[in-house]
Amino acid sequence: EAHQDYIRGIAVHDSLPYVLSCSDDMTVKLWDWSKGWQNQKSIKQVFEGHTHYVMGVVFNPKDPNTFATASLDRTIKVWNLSSVVPNFTLEGHEKGINCVEYYPGPDKPYLISGSDDRTVRIWDYQTKTCIQTLYGHVHNITTVLFHPDLPLIVTGSEDESVKVWAMSTYRLETSLDFGLERVWTVSCKGDRNRLAIGCDKGSVVVKLGKDTMTYSMDQNGKIIIAANRDILQMNVKNAVGEISDGEKILLPSKELGTQESQPKKIEHNPNGQFVAVISEGEYVVNTALAWRPKTYGECIQFVWSNESGGYAVLESSTVIKIFKNFKPKKTFNTPSPFETIFGGPMLAAISEDAVQFFDWDICEKGAIRKIAARPKQVYWNENSELCCLVCDTSIFILRYNREAVNTFLESGEEFPDEGIDDAFELVDEVEEKVRHGAWIGDCFLFTNRNQRLNYYIGGEVYTLAILDRQMYLLGYVPKENRVFLTDKERNVVSYQLYLSVIEYQTAIVRGDIEGAQKVILPKIPKDHRSKVAQFLDGQQLKEIALEVTTDDEHKFDLAIQLQKVEIAQEIAKRVDNKQKWKRLGDAYLKHCNFVAAAAALKAGEDLNGLLLLYHCTGNKPALQDLAAEAEAKGKHNVAFMANYLCSSVEGCTRVLTESDRFAEAVIFKRSYDPQNLSGAIKQWKTSLGTAKVASCIPDPVDYPNLFPNLEMYQKKTEEEATAEQEEEEGEEKKENDEQEEAKDETPAAADDGEAEKSAPPAEAQDTETPKEEEKEGTEEPTATTPKEEEKEEADEGQEQTPTPKEAGNEDAGEEADASGAGAQKEESKDGDEEDDDDMDSPSPTELVAKNRQGL
Repeated sequence: EAHQDYIRGIAVHDSLPYVLSCSDDMTVKLWDWSKGWQNQKSIKQVFEGHTHYVMGVVFNPKDPNTFATASLDRTIKVWNLSSVVPNFTLEGHEKGINCVEYYPGPDKPYLISGSDDRTVRIWDYQTKTCIQTLYGHVHNITTVLFHPDLPLIVTGSEDESVKVWAMSTYRLETSLDFGLERVWTVSCKGDRNRLAIGCDKGSVVVKLGKDTMTYSMDQNGKIIIAANRDILQMNVKNAVGEISDGEKILLPSKELGTQESQPKKIEHNPNGQFVAVISEGEYVVNTALAWRPKTYGECIQFVWSNESGGYAVLESSTVIKIFKNFKPKKTFNTPSPFETIFGGPMLAAISEDAVQFFDWDICEKGAIRKIAARPKQVYWNENSELCCLVCDTSIFILRYNREAVNTFLESGEEFPDEGIDDAFELVDEVEEKVRHGAWIGDCFLFTNRNQRLNYYIGGEVYTLAILDRQMYLLGYVPKENRVFLTDKERNVVSYQLYLSVIEYQTAIVRGDIEGAQKVILPKIPKDHRSKVAQFLDGQQLKEIALEVTTDDEHKFDLAIQLQKVEIAQEIAKRVDNKQKWKRLGDAYLKHCNFVAAAAALKAGEDLNGLLLLYHCTGNKPALQDLAAEAEAKGKHNVAFMANYLCSSVEGCTRVLTESDRFAEAVIFKRSYDPQNLSGAIKQWKTSLGTAKVASCIPDPVDYPNLFPNLEMYQKKTEEEATAEQEEEEGEEKKENDEQEEAKDETPAAADDGEAEKSAPPAEAQDTETPKEEEKEGTEEPTATTPKEEEKEEADEGQEQTPTPKEAGNEDAGEEADASGAGAQKEESKDGDEEDDDDMDSPSPTELVAKNRQGL
């Protein structure tokens, strides 16, 4: 039982075991919790003096021996722990006070209070005066808070709203209403911009302000960064240890000073001699070397121009003041309200529906160009030729046409409403959600929302690094050849990007290929030339990329694209990659180099490709070798097809049985080799393992009645085999005769030899003709009788030579002619045997062609 009535608030001492409690009994009690919370022993002091309920109590963070109390008696009293008499009393509210809070910073002796009179008052407890009253709530104020890091004041009320006010201007920034009815408390944690709100029907946590860093870095690597209100300086030249890509760099920091309010922006001027620190409603320009104030003033926005000492400030939405050499030059009343401005070679101002570019010297005459876009940032490159507009989902690269602008200005014409049409030219639009960016020559370096460090040049975007957390781009230091970034905890990392690479790419984009190759390329390290080659490839300069690249993978791709198969073959031999050999084989096929294609496909073990190649070229020996190789490697599909194309029934059957396809082997045997069907059926039965199932499969040996055509097919097959064998023997004899003819030196000897060899004995003619008739009788048993067929062949032999189907080769045709018109042949031989040889006997080339056709 600490108090006799409701307890309204408590406060805990930072270092001592003390707790303060306030109550509706109009007292404040100091407790020493180290004594076990016994009423008499724990109570160290009782403070009396308020005449109504004491609603709040809080310790002073700058002096923990003092505290403040708020009461419904409309007063705030400040006490000391060692005295029961208040140090002083603050009066000013018209109704009871519900809450009180100290300012946590070291620079302002402020108190804030909220009252039932619907106002919030800020007090200076040193002068004991009220310095500001905030109006806006429409009901009792229940809670107040100074944000510990951001220059903000947060207030809550029974009107169900939370209002956020700027600390420096006391202007209302935003009002929050989450529909949770009355607001009773707000709280936040140091080093975080999150705010917790407690209401009647629940609580909610929101994020205040923008979660960004305030920093700037010049081209020499000097970093100015804001840590709350403290300004720190770091230098990349003072890095401890070696610098590696993506690794944290240990940089000692130096404190330059403290700002009165939280800095919103820090920016170096173009030459790096001055630094502007922009806070809420004001700016201060300091020298970068000694950090001494150069000038200051009031502003909403501050931007530098390209001239030293030149800048502009947005004083209000319709007034821009321009300075030159840190002195006011002119005041420009804008034609429409502007929300923000950007500096650089031209002054850019953002309105509700467009961005307008003004010339610094003649901005009062009108906009040089008006573009229907609302960029978040505007970046210019060093030579003021390229401009990047960073919008929400994409960036626009524009080229500034200075000549067109000067020509228009010399004409003396009035500015059109939309500005000069030819002032800007759209170079490219890139769909990237850019966070921060910077120009390096004609290369735009940026970080995006996917945590990637990219750069754009020549219409292409290249990834320099993938970041593991959100990083802020500090800039590029040419002397170090590195890009520097930092995170929220001020940890600095870097990634290497050679300036020579950027210069080379810039020269290529501008069309100076000769200068890039002769002057800049030798400066680029060899381990970075692959990146250059990738860039050249993207620019469709593949010939140059092939010369520059040091990456075998990229070089092989370029060689294939450029049809330089010799270079690709060298790389394939050196790397010995199957995929490369396959691609090389495809390239050889495009050039119809079948021998080289076969060798490449074989090296790449592309059996499917070899199957197609050998089949298309009619290379039967190679198909037979391929079938054996595929069978050995277990490529059953390729092995089966190769054997099938070679008409190897045994090979096809063997592949089917080895792959446990016994049923398919039986079907295949039944279709192409029925005389050996029984053996395949036995293997099938054995593989089944079930006698009942196996007994259902008939064997032609055991059940010939189930295979009625099998015996006739076997007889026909034997007759065809005999005829084929005789045809082959006749063909071999003919080839031997022609080879002997070629060896004879004199025509007479050739004629005599031909007469002896080409005239077959009568017995042979008599014996061969019936066989031919028998063969044809077997093929077409219902066509004619053997005697009629013999007579027809004799009559046809005088007028035409037999077809390959009837005779199979030239020698068989001669035999048919001899049986029908032998006498006529003998007379022709006696008359002019040499001419007859030219007409009837084919040349070796024709024989080879006929053999291939037969194959």
